[in-house]
Amino acid sequence: MTTRAAPVDVLLEDVEVAGRLRVDVLVSGSLIREVGPTGSLPSTSGERVTVDGAGCALVPGLHDHHIHLFALAVRENSLWCGRPDVESPEGLQARLSEGAHRSTGVRGTGPRSMGGEPEWLRAIGWDDTDAGWPDRHVLDRAVPDRPLRLQHRSGAMWVVNTAGLERMGVLRDGERLPSGVETDASGVATGRLVGSDNWLRERMGGDLPSLAAIGRSLASSGVTGLTDATAHNGAAELAAFAESRRRGDLLQNVSAMTAEVEVDCPEEIELGPVKIVLMESALPEPVALIARIVEAHRAGRTVAIHAASRVTAVLAAAALAEAGARAGDRIEHGSVVPPELAEMVAALGVTVVTQPHFVAENGDRYLAAVDTADVPWLYRCQGLLDAGIPVAAGTDAPFGDPDPWKAMAAAVERRSASGVLMGSGEELSPEQALALFTGSAKLPGGPPRRIAPGEPADLCLLDRSWADARRDLRSVAVRRTLVRGRITHDSDATLPPHGFEATVLGPRAGGGSE
Repeated sequence: MTTRAAPVDVLLEDVEVAGRLRVDVLVSGSLIREVGPTGSLPSTSGERVTVDGAGCALVPGLHDHHIHLFALAVRENSLWCGRPDVESPEGLQARLSEGAHRSTGVRGTGPRSMGGEPEWLRAIGWDDTDAGWPDRHVLDRAVPDRPLRLQHRSGAMWVVNTAGLERMGVLRDGERLPSGVETDASGVATGRLVGSDNWLRERMGGDLPSLAAIGRSLASSGVTGLTDATAHNGAAELAAFAESRRRGDLLQNVSAMTAEVEVDCPEEIELGPVKIVLMESALPEPVALIARIVEAHRAGRTVAIHAASRVTAVLAAAALAEAGARAGDRIEHGSVVPPELAEMVAALGVTVVTQPHFVAENGDRYLAAVDTADVPWLYRCQGLLDAGIPVAAGTDAPFGDPDPWKAMAAAVERRSASGVLMGSGEELSPEQALALFTGSAKLPGGPPRRIAPGEPADLCLLDRSWADARRDLRSVAVRRTLVRGRITHDSDATLPPHGFEATVLGPRAGGGSE
């Protein structure tokens, strides 16, 4: 239940702000009220919580500009089928078979449901470069008598075994299937489903998972805002985000993308861009893509175009140029942006929201599998900034590690797990890396938010000075996190309870947040 507490002032004493030492920051309600030398701020008549900053750095709260909250929440109840557990087709078979026969190995997916029917086994992280492209018959050899759904590491494809297809009624004669359900030459489903998340969820049923554990974990990393970039978000997901905010489970400010242009948005949630997914395996007609962008703009919405390859990035840029790009339009991932394309993107004025930590997490696999002509331009940072492109970052969790400090470190180091430098000249300074996560939700890649009177009190107190933090961003820990003036994380658990209250952020209806 949400605690509706009266506003309480928070005084952060002796902190470092933007290089200034011995600074006090007074938070009143949801805003920063005063910033001045330690001991100089006026006292207040109301209740006050005082935090001894001990000279540590106070920075704007972090905003993850690309995350998938419900997918992240269910990951802990899923069977991991990526590296290092699976590195071959045979390894995938063994992993799935083992998971299916373990009664307690995957929480919430025991071998029998309450009604006596076998429960679904949810497996994630499958990488085609290691384990190939299984169909339902391949999965049947590992799990023949229990419904199984296996998700590709990209999140864009599922493979379902025969028991799962039968449970969903897919194999019935005369069943009309959506375009994302692949069929063989005789019209029978192969088990591969592309871009069919909504349809799959409708057929499977079930409630959306709790976000309470996710909210607490992200708060402990200093995250105060999130942009959920899930392509199939609709009214149900927005309502679930809002309810999670009202309950105090989801502690962060939330902006959410949607697939639909016109959608009702609860007032606790900010309506983000319209998400458009481009996949090389099923590219849309350029005319249709352009029309989609124009439709979003006419409704007062911006667009966020998923482009995880050179081909899709070129198509995204060309379509935005033809439709007329507007401030706030985004290219998601920008996985391969060579210099000639960077010039085009810069001229459009759109933002690239990228994931530099994929260089650290997947760099060695990229070196083995990606076209050598594309390798120098993978998940660029400094080169895009030099070209005049606004750049922001998101973790893409659960498809990447949700810790933004690891992402910042990767942007600075640009090293694969084996130590190979990926993209010489793309390294950022620690300050630039921090800025990837401190832009606003509406204009990621814009000026970093400031710690100044009148600004929202979304704040993150580190466990060290910035001079120490910048030497090793990966090891930074967060002592306190404040969202709109409310303490959402206290590493020492020494402060008195400070009740959370959901803040009205966005419009009620689908006219957009512009």
